[in-house]
Amino acid sequence: MTSKSKAQLAPLPRTEILAYWVLSLGSHLYSFYQLHRFSKEHEAGLERGFQLEKGLVKGFKRDLSDFEWSFWTEWAKKSLLWTLIGHGVISRLTSIFNPKFRVPALTIYGLLAASSVLGIKGVSVLLVHVGLSFSLAQLQKPALSWCCNLLLLSTLHIHPLQEIQRGWYKTEEEYYLLVFSVAVCGLRLISFSLEHCWSPADGGGAVQLGWLFSYTFYHPFFYNGPIISYRDYTEQMQRPAEECDGDTSGVIYLVLRSGRIILWWCLAEYMIHVMYMHSIQSNETYLEILPPWALGGLALALVQFFFVKYLVLFGFPSMLASMDQLVPPKLPGCVSIMYSFTGMWRHFDAGLYRWLIRYIYVPLGGSRHGLLYQMLSTGLAFGFVCLWHGGHDYLRYWALMNWAGVVVENTLKSVFASSYIHSIVELNVSPAMERRCVALLSAFSTAMLILSNLVFLGGIHVGRIFWKRVFIQGWSTIALPMLAFLYCFAQIGLEWTSRPP
Repeated sequence: MTSKSKAQLAPLPRTEILAYWVLSLGSHLYSFYQLHRFSKEHEAGLERGFQLEKGLVKGFKRDLSDFEWSFWTEWAKKSLLWTLIGHGVISRLTSIFNPKFRVPALTIYGLLAASSVLGIKGVSVLLVHVGLSFSLAQLQKPALSWCCNLLLLSTLHIHPLQEIQRGWYKTEEEYYLLVFSVAVCGLRLISFSLEHCWSPADGGGAVQLGWLFSYTFYHPFFYNGPIISYRDYTEQMQRPAEECDGDTSGVIYLVLRSGRIILWWCLAEYMIHVMYMHSIQSNETYLEILPPWALGGLALALVQFFFVKYLVLFGFPSMLASMDQLVPPKLPGCVSIMYSFTGMWRHFDAGLYRWLIRYIYVPLGGSRHGLLYQMLSTGLAFGFVCLWHGGHDYLRYWALMNWAGVVVENTLKSVFASSYIHSIVELNVSPAMERRCVALLSAFSTAMLILSNLVFLGGIHVGRIFWKRVFIQGWSTIALPMLAFLYCFAQIGLEWTSRPP
């Protein structure tokens, strides 16, 4: 909200920063404790109505209502964990004995691994998409490539086609795995098509098709990401072997990174054992009777679990990609120190953010042609994200809220960066007080950011009840204390992000 960069924000007294840390951590822990108490008090009712099963620890139940966590955990146990380990073994062996064969070997392995889970028919769908996208990309018409790939993505929502594809599998989970694979594959095909239109690669069509197959069926990123561009993938996979780290550092990296992923997994499991936030959010009655502190704990627990979940889901694939000489996107940043819509998008899913910037925002003009083009580019980027996630009603509200949040933040930033306003601020406000004003504005932005995330994670009914209970019924008793704590969160976020790298 200011023209100063984060690195130029004025430092505050250590005692003040310590107070912010104590209040931030204390509010987190106390609200989680209140949510834990509510979960245990209503455990019997939640067990009857929702998916509580016997926990991994004796005496505890386990909340299975988060579809994504349950889905990927089950698939990891069935096959994905083992096929990912197999990828690592193949990559390591080919790097040692025949480095030139590493990329073809990983491509073949990825295709076979996908076929073993999706079946021949499922992989055939992906091959059709690859073939159509590759063929139209040869015409080097970006608009045509966009239309083709959007039409391919839209096939996920054609009901007769959905029923045909469901008939290929014995369980609904297998069909959903195909849906996720096609959706993520769509981003990769758009990346390839536009890169080819803008700057055709050297080599014949067979070489380009081979790299597209390698990029599409690269196993660690195949089902769920994270996303990297076609250009980055091909450049990094072709780096000479001598640029890689040595054997010892590779083993140390593997051990340390694996340990971190296991800790993240344990933390995620601990959260769904002691706080039944996903079952509670599914029932409007419980949302209405939650005590204020437990209501805040529910909001924090939902977004924190989403953060920890993606540390696990992106962590293991990113570790394998790093061992393959790729530079994966940074893992999600902690949501408790994110104090703006812009920062949330930039730091939570860095791969998707860079993809949107490169292929939608910048080509449409971005910030280079004034505020109107910036608003249009941002709106179309969020519109695509909404469509890619499924285009449901709650996603439209979520996308609209994020678009409005980013536009308001950018507008305020432009206003405060103007020479007139900037000179007034410098003359009348001390640097420390300016930082406090930034944190205060960020507290309001964070409140709306949390509300939008609750709509995304729980649906419209969750966002509506939170809005009613916090900002209408509890504007004086809940909203004001909440903004005070969010102010502390924002100060911690400003302190964290202003540190030198």
